[in-house]
Amino acid sequence: MEFDRNRSAGILASEIARLYAAALQGALQPLALSRAQYLALSELWLEDGLTQRQLAERVGVEQATMANTLVRMERDGLIEKKPNPDDGRSQQIWLTEVARRLQAPATDAAARANELVAEGLPVAERELFFSMLARVIANLRADRSS
Repeated sequence: MEFDRNRSAGILASEIARLYAAALQGALQPLALSRAQYLALSELWLEDGLTQRQLAERVGVEQATMANTLVRMERDGLIEKKPNPDDGRSQQIWLTEVARRLQAPATDAAARANELVAEGLPVAERELFFSMLARVIANLRADRSS
């Protein structure tokens, strides 16, 4: 059986991810945000005061990767770290006013990048596409946990 890279779910998904990441980075560049910073901010906009561990889990990255992102975010005035009153070994991450003001423009930029993913697909096909992607992700997550 011959391998066809154009019929490989993994290769196609990887290509979508690579191209989407580049589009998102380009959309965020005028705001001086990286994709990693946007992902962390998007979680903090939902729930401020998370710990580094919680952020890493929610974004799906290693703690060391998140630590590096948070160092840059603190340097850029996007977050403040404060001692966690429930656990003296950890710190909570809090948004600054600068980060709060970025929520609308950054969310709009991400939405524009996201639109590129399904551009040209009729509404019914878009819904089917996103539904199928969600099922594939659920399958892969279930397989990892078994």
